[in-house]
Amino acid sequence: MSGDSDGTARSGSDESGALPAVTTPRGRRPVVAALMLGMALAAIDGTIVSTAVPQIVGDLGGLTVFSWLFSGYLLAVTVTLPLYGKLSDTFGRKPVLIAGIILFLVGSVLCAAAWNMAALIAFRIVQGLGGGALQGTVQTIAADLYPLKERPRIQAKLSTVWATSAVAGPVVGGLLAGYADWRWIFLINLPVGAVALWLVVRHLHEPSRPRPAARPRVDWAGALAVFATGSLLLTALVQGGVAWPWLSAPSLGLFGASAVLAALTVVIERRAAEPVIPGWVWRRRTIASVNLALGAMGLLMVAPTVFLPTYAQSVLGLGPIAAGFVLSVMTLSWPVSAALSDRVYNRIGFRRTATIGMSAALLVLLAFPLLPYPGEPWHPALLMLLLGAALGLFQLPLIVGVQSTVGWAERGTTTASVLFCRQVGQSVGAALFGAVANGVLAARLLDAPVDGLPGDLDAVTRALEDPGAFSAAATDHVRRAVDAAVDYVYVGAAGAAALALLALITLAPRRFPVITEAADAPETAGTQGRQGAAS
Repeated sequence: MSGDSDGTARSGSDESGALPAVTTPRGRRPVVAALMLGMALAAIDGTIVSTAVPQIVGDLGGLTVFSWLFSGYLLAVTVTLPLYGKLSDTFGRKPVLIAGIILFLVGSVLCAAAWNMAALIAFRIVQGLGGGALQGTVQTIAADLYPLKERPRIQAKLSTVWATSAVAGPVVGGLLAGYADWRWIFLINLPVGAVALWLVVRHLHEPSRPRPAARPRVDWAGALAVFATGSLLLTALVQGGVAWPWLSAPSLGLFGASAVLAALTVVIERRAAEPVIPGWVWRRRTIASVNLALGAMGLLMVAPTVFLPTYAQSVLGLGPIAAGFVLSVMTLSWPVSAALSDRVYNRIGFRRTATIGMSAALLVLLAFPLLPYPGEPWHPALLMLLLGAALGLFQLPLIVGVQSTVGWAERGTTTASVLFCRQVGQSVGAALFGAVANGVLAARLLDAPVDGLPGDLDAVTRALEDPGAFSAAATDHVRRAVDAAVDYVYVGAAGAAALALLALITLAPRRFPVITEAADAPETAGTQGRQGAAS
């Protein structure tokens, strides 16, 4: 394969020994199907529980802690990504993916059998431990499967699966909870996961690599330190302002403890022979800039995914299904834009393509506060369609580009660092923009025409669902307050887009140092058909 226009080619194949490529697309199809099923499992389980919460709480109780059904899963996925990335580089992708699928399915069975809310939360964490392996390893194998010029194809498919699953999750959860039993939300994972597991075992063949002189060493101390640091930090971000005030003792204690553990983690990783988060992840300009840029993207994604449905229902007066449609149009343009992005970055390069995409996203986010009040549903829908196209042009070139700058033995760690930063960005964004929205809402409600209005965005949203909760004047005032709160969130999201652009412009190299396969060297890939599989 010839060198990409965006990078200076490094001669030869992967320094660590590339894996042989599949000679025909047919040999890759079962593995691609397994990757798409695995991605669907990880994506849909982040949202499928949301609409079934009333039924779950009614059966198991635990109303005060039910938010941990989501937080526990998110924590487990996020903090395990670096560990799974390192393990896949050390021992191969296949064993990590198989272990992840099995762990996820075990967690699903346990969730279906949960007898109280505490047990369900614990089992959701088990699911998240498997989900972390699914997310990181699926993305890494996708890069292994295809040479650089063909990677947008598989990445666009995975983006489509992720977007569709994220939108379909609440609908499927509501249907199962309403017409069957909430436990089926977890049991439907079993046939999907079983098929994915069978396809991986049957068709994913990683040829044996040269046996290292020394036995691979796993940095368990570093893994534990990363896990503890991430858990405390994300707990502080997720629960701050919800379970306790931001400046309360629990919040300050968690942030202080996470800072101490972060310093300890740096010390441990510097001394480790094979660190879970190696220093080169941040010393290399390309990887560091992509990590920061995608972390900022995770931050801005909170605006459409979390606050747009609230805007659609509380300000526009739409029902849940119609509000979901306003958001879902973003999932139509994103995969299309991602699939076509290679035609752009092959001409002008990875950094320029991503810069164009995020610049367009910045303009779209700044346009949202200019929408008329109350406006028509097609107004935000059009903006979301444009935002999806812009972000597809931003995210995929960076992921493909950064994966193409490292060899096989570093690709898992690199991919995991990118996904980790994006997940942390989403957690920070949820906490930051939640505080912004509630602060703006409380300020706007101080001069409301009636007393006793709730000052919390969620409580106001629930109150607006009751037609008799407020007078006509009070309802209009509350809707305008919600509109203002969401507008400020989108301004904050535009600030996150500006940070992503700053990271690209100041840190990312103009030309990514892409590793190209020599004409007589085997291409990087993760599978081989049964016929002629390397042993």
